[in-house]
Amino acid sequence: MDAGLKQRDECEWVIEPHAGMRVPAVLYASRELVDAMDAKVFEQLRNVATLPGIVGEAYAMPDAHWGYGFPIGGVAAFDPEQGGVVSAGGVGFDISCGVRTMLSGLKKDDIEKVKERLADSLFRHIPAGVGSTGSMKLSPTEMRAMLLGGAHWAVERGYGHAADLARIEEHGCIAGANPDAVSERAKARQQEEMGTLGSGNHYLEVQYVAQVFNNGIAKVFGLSEGDVVVSIHCGSRGLGHQIGTEFLKDMAVGAAQAGIHLPDRELACAPVKSDLGQRYLGAMRAAINCALANRQIITHLTRETFANVLPGTTLPLLYDVSHNTCKEEMHMVDGKRRRLFVHRKGATRAFGPGHSELPAEFNRTGQPVLIGGSMGTSSYILAGASAGEERAFGSACHGAGRAMSRSQAMKRWKGRSVIDELAARGILIRSPSLRGVAEEAPLAYKDVSAVVEASQRAGLAKIVARLEPMVCIKG
Repeated sequence: MDAGLKQRDECEWVIEPHAGMRVPAVLYASRELVDAMDAKVFEQLRNVATLPGIVGEAYAMPDAHWGYGFPIGGVAAFDPEQGGVVSAGGVGFDISCGVRTMLSGLKKDDIEKVKERLADSLFRHIPAGVGSTGSMKLSPTEMRAMLLGGAHWAVERGYGHAADLARIEEHGCIAGANPDAVSERAKARQQEEMGTLGSGNHYLEVQYVAQVFNNGIAKVFGLSEGDVVVSIHCGSRGLGHQIGTEFLKDMAVGAAQAGIHLPDRELACAPVKSDLGQRYLGAMRAAINCALANRQIITHLTRETFANVLPGTTLPLLYDVSHNTCKEEMHMVDGKRRRLFVHRKGATRAFGPGHSELPAEFNRTGQPVLIGGSMGTSSYILAGASAGEERAFGSACHGAGRAMSRSQAMKRWKGRSVIDELAARGILIRSPSLRGVAEEAPLAYKDVSAVVEASQRAGLAKIVARLEPMVCIKG
């Protein structure tokens, strides 16, 4: 393990500044999770700590694994008044990929009676997989409106309800989006992809609450054992990926021109106050709105399907939160409230009780933190903790985190056998790609229960409920 890590607490490890690091690097994880991590995670975390204008510490969550530039599970905040930067590699390619969870008012037995029919109906109604397209094709005017309006745009066009917006991060639309900073290539890739899941680790899952750990918070969230919920995990599709690809190239050139030394070219960045930095922020925010609109449309399609199979089901929204973003936020640093640009790559915002950006009903509980498992394994709902805002700028883990690459998973498992094994456990998988199923085999990921337990022990969030899958529509 070594890598310069020193244990500071039960689930907190630190690498003190050296070799160009401006701040310490901190990893939140149990010893078992740390021992199993690729050493590249520690190297990437140290590299993040060298970037200009970084504030506090560079953080990695318990599900951290090797990524592009930043480790996936990485969190870092930058002060624009101190030369702080924005990094496309610190956000990731799937901008605003996130999880949305809906309540159903149904119990597990209600689903068991119609599970096959529901699985088939969801699979027919919600496009999934590489290159999947939806029923709409956006005109240039509608594309611009969507990039500016996010979930508001979707609701205005009949996809969902105004009440949904209060339960979405940024209330469904982030300010400062600039469609003019989004290339025509990126817009073209998204033109027919609205309302689609995409591929990789994206999914729509029908789940039931298997265990409640905090009855008080669960009651506020509307959860009790045996309840059925539906979770959607997807992002900004081709548009976000194209934005990431293009700006990483521009930032690699721009960093040198700005006199920024990069220990790794993949950490390409630009000063927040530069023209390039502002253009990226405008494009990235447009992609955030795209992801929020996309999940809103999928929500509508899911509600239509449930209402057809189980009449009277309405699926109100519990919460929607992203885990690949750079957000402008106010945080206390060294006793002063400062405006920072917080990168969360494979890390979820997890604001604690009393935070001004949360709906009133979550004032005492903290924000719902939605942790997606891997196909066939548990997912979790946590609640943001006040201590987490001091420890990692109000951030927590986002999922299990990969334990092996997709190519390694392909060599070990066959998609058909994974589907059959899960069916024997009562979990129905529907996917257009057997290869995709093999790549996302449950054991290709870390133990999500160990990840969320480490997050709780580190004070980042509180475990509220464990969810188990019944039906998974897999891209």
